[in-house]
Amino acid sequence: MVSVTPKARNIEITAEGLQEDLARLEIQKQALERELAAVTAHLGSVQRALSALQALMPESVPSAAAARPADVVAEVPATTAPAPVPTPDEVKDGAGDGDHADDGTSDADGSKSYGKLTEQILAYFAEAGNKDVRARDVASALGRDTDSGSINAVRSTLDRLVGQSRVRRVGRGLYRAAKR
Repeated sequence: MVSVTPKARNIEITAEGLQEDLARLEIQKQALERELAAVTAHLGSVQRALSALQALMPESVPSAAAARPADVVAEVPATTAPAPVPTPDEVKDGAGDGDHADDGTSDADGSKSYGKLTEQILAYFAEAGNKDVRARDVASALGRDTDSGSINAVRSTLDRLVGQSRVRRVGRGLYRAAKR
């Protein structure tokens, strides 16, 4: 059996981390493309509604379009065909966004609540103590192991928490609560 040098092991860990980042970034890109398509469609609807209302307004009232530069609309990039609308589970899982991932719930005043996945992960590590755990184990404990997207959301959040020094990476795919 050939032993692996520490340098080769570090390269392997780095490559694995980059692969996880790539998967997370691809998911995030898709989510942003969907959001851009939705914003572009909404912008068109608002522009059409505003035009219809302006036609009904008396001539003495200046239009909002005249009050702003004409190139504002031109700054919005054209998009290809809209991507499919995410399912509630995809939205709940954050599509890679973690602290700012929408969990699909609203407060009583209608504002969105954020960071639920991050809070759940940190609570899990508080209970796990000084134990090494895999992302899949964390996802399973949180009931988020139903599909690869849910597990990847947990992995992405773990990677972000590692970057914030709130969780430690102790090996290939292994995480542990950060020392306080």
